[in-house]
Amino acid sequence: MNNNEEKFTSAGTDINEVKRKNAASGLSYNEVKEMLARSGGQGTAVYSDTNSNEVKKGNQ
Repeated sequence: MNNNEEKFTSAGTDINEVKRKNAASGLSYNEVKEMLARSGGQGTAVYSDTNSNEVKKGNQ
C-alpha cells in the first residue's frame, strides 16, 4: 500500500481531512454532558463533582 492509498477510505473519504474537521468542530458529546452536569442538567449526576452529603447537610 502506498502513501496515497493510506490517506483515503475505500469509499474515497480523505481521512486526514475528516480528522482535521473533527478537531475543529467544538465540544465532544461527553464534554457537553459534563458541562451540563456542572451547570445543573437533569440525569447527569454521574458527571457531577458535587458532594451530595455536603449538600444534604446544608439543606438541613
